[in-house]
Amino acid sequence: MNSSVYLFTVLIAPLFSFLILRTIFADGVPANLPVGLVDMDQTELSRKIGQWIDATAEATIVYRSPNLSAAQQQMELGNIQAIVLIPEGTEKEVLKASGKTIPVYINNTNILIGGYLQKGIYKALATLSGGIKLQAELKKGRSGEQAMSNVMPINMHQHVLFNPYGNYAYFLLSALFPLMIILFSMLSTIYATGIELREGTGPDWLDHANGSVIVALAGKLLPYTLLLSINLMVMNMILFIQMGTPMMGSYYLIVLAEIVLILTYQLMGIFIVSVTANLRLSLSLASAYAMMALTFAGLTFPQFAMPLLARIFSMLFPFTYWTKIFISQAFRGEALIHGILPLGALLLFIIASVAMLPRMKRLLLNEKYWGKI
Repeated sequence: MNSSVYLFTVLIAPLFSFLILRTIFADGVPANLPVGLVDMDQTELSRKIGQWIDATAEATIVYRSPNLSAAQQQMELGNIQAIVLIPEGTEKEVLKASGKTIPVYINNTNILIGGYLQKGIYKALATLSGGIKLQAELKKGRSGEQAMSNVMPINMHQHVLFNPYGNYAYFLLSALFPLMIILFSMLSTIYATGIELREGTGPDWLDHANGSVIVALAGKLLPYTLLLSINLMVMNMILFIQMGTPMMGSYYLIVLAEIVLILTYQLMGIFIVSVTANLRLSLSLASAYAMMALTFAGLTFPQFAMPLLARIFSMLFPFTYWTKIFISQAFRGEALIHGILPLGALLLFIIASVAMLPRMKRLLLNEKYWGKI
């Protein structure tokens, strides 16, 4: 494996993955999701309902039909993600102040899309309904304040403390970007050291380091660490400058945690090679180990809602502690002391990996393990 391939693995490939992921999540939040409108009433009110739904940022009406079955076929084909059904006689019932239910069918296969559509359509219908009730109260001779009190007797003042824009890219890319870095950190480390084992060049490698496996690993991995640190700088520029991801706490603690994260996963790569003594198996295990970290980090599904066994399993991934540091500093602006415990957990992974270095040295010197794929 020549140096150009190593350069691609630790520098070019992570940067390319950043570009792809940033392109995918360029909009930050889903918008203008396709909705179908089945208007069986064909009145001024039904047309106004359609206009209000179409005016929301979340939904846009791309299909209109008086037939519910036809709209359901469009949903099955994936052309629309929700159906709003306005039954016949809706306006008449509303004018009589007897109320009317408007069914909304949402494709919740994708929970994110379903949630956004539900929020947008409900907001449009609730606002329109409130306006109708307000007009009815005013016609009864009540003052504006009395009318509003009757329409909305309880007001909710919502204060979104973190990520108030609901930007999907903020929390997801802040996990996927470092996930790419740790993946390539492990793979490059495992190949760079495992190839010495496979080719039987371990004794020569150790001779150049005066028999010290620590010096040998430091000399081999330091260039990769520096190149991966360039990826970190680019990642931070994209997150905090280009994307405008919030930075409420200590940027320096985040950078420190990022560097420690790279070192942790490099040494975890050494740990895996030392345990398996097999290059191909180590690469496979490292890929699975790195990618599984996202599942158990608690970003896509909260840790407190996981079963006890899953919560315990999540503690086996350094990435879990990295996310705690990033969220506490970037989004919440917590005191530095809240980052000490997760940072200490990363150091425990480093200590466990360093404890395997004597075994790694024995593998490199033992012909029994040479030549293994």
